[in-house]
Amino acid sequence: MQHILDAIMAGDTSSEDYAALEVPDHYTAAFVKKDEQGMFEGLASRDKDPRKSLHVEDVPLPELGPGEALVAVMASAINYNTVWTSIFEPVSTFGFLERYGRMSPLAKRHDLPYHVVGSDLAGVVLKTGLGVHSWKPGDEVVAHCLSVELESPDGHNDTMLDPEQRIWGFETNFGGLAQVALVKSNQLMPKPAHLTWEEAASPGLVNSTAYRQLVSTNGGNMKQGDNVLIWGASGGLGGFATQYALNGGATPICVVSNEEKAAIARKMGAELVINRSEEDYRFWKDERTQDPKEWKRFGAKIRELTGGEDIDIVFEHPGRETFGASVFVTRKGGTITTCASTTGYMHEYDNRYLWMNLKRIISSHFANYRESWEANRLIAKGKIHPTLSKSYALADVGQAALDVHKNAHQGKVGVLCLAPEEGLGVRDEELRSQHLDQINAFRGV
Repeated sequence: MQHILDAIMAGDTSSEDYAALEVPDHYTAAFVKKDEQGMFEGLASRDKDPRKSLHVEDVPLPELGPGEALVAVMASAINYNTVWTSIFEPVSTFGFLERYGRMSPLAKRHDLPYHVVGSDLAGVVLKTGLGVHSWKPGDEVVAHCLSVELESPDGHNDTMLDPEQRIWGFETNFGGLAQVALVKSNQLMPKPAHLTWEEAASPGLVNSTAYRQLVSTNGGNMKQGDNVLIWGASGGLGGFATQYALNGGATPICVVSNEEKAAIARKMGAELVINRSEEDYRFWKDERTQDPKEWKRFGAKIRELTGGEDIDIVFEHPGRETFGASVFVTRKGGTITTCASTTGYMHEYDNRYLWMNLKRIISSHFANYRESWEANRLIAKGKIHPTLSKSYALADVGQAALDVHKNAHQGKVGVLCLAPEEGLGVRDEELRSQHLDQINAFRGV
């Protein structure tokens, strides 16, 4: 791969020269093994260690198909789906690959005894398949993680509704935590020129997810003046939701778990912050019983901060632990948008507060290409900024995933793939200089 890295580092390699580069028949990647999917049986989730299941070794280069591209990956990032894959929860992802492999001979490539993971990347296009006209070798790109077939009519109004919708690097193989990735060409977007490789790679999944969940008409349809309750406001998703609320004229009410995270929220510009550890909210009396008195206490704190107003939109992703409180504190006619469930999938809430007050629960999952493009465009314009806190080498991807698994991180954790060091890949120094404080808001925390 050294000759490919040399071409990228040169900075002036032509598209023709990129097209002429020989792509090796193997590359280094982070993957889990099918014959190890039972390795953590009997262990609690918290005791499962991604460092034991994630391997970093050479794998064969996949065949390039129509409508696809091979990308030299300079940097990637860790998302919670990589943690799930690495600990084989809630199910082993090899089931996804097997089902995908039955769809067509081309999809069969994904059904392998190993699964290359990762749903973010920033890098350079190396090769394109038949039918690709918008991208060429040498283009500097990022990728969003929506993989669709679009052979059914269902997906042509909103591609997230395609029956064959998958998350690349989680429900497909050949993900971004590698030196090379295989993507569909309609996953590609221009790399923001003012960012380094690792900064550009980090927003992908969480930025697009937050955009759809909060801003898009498919999600919260946020408007100026809305009070937006954001759980985990300094985390991977919440850090972008906080920025979108501020950027869109709404008022974020940021919920965080400690003062360090509260400081990050304030650094982004949020003024209304609730530190859960200080307030000691206990929404559950025990594993089966919630405490409505704590919902009311939480609602009173929100009104204290907002001057008596309730929440218009809740940005929900913790799930079971917080969902009852989220439904309760939302104003009459308000909206709870939900994606993920990091504290449990079996949500419970008092339906009286939902149905009698005409509240709405809207499910949200990743984003379609248009939403992803808009979210990336805002990054490229310096309106929204990465939330990268630190980066690891590809060889240390297990530790990076463990950080996220243990919540021992802020914002996003990056991974250098081909990039030999941090700080490379900036093409627009002038724009960068205008936003350095925001770009580095999560650094060193």
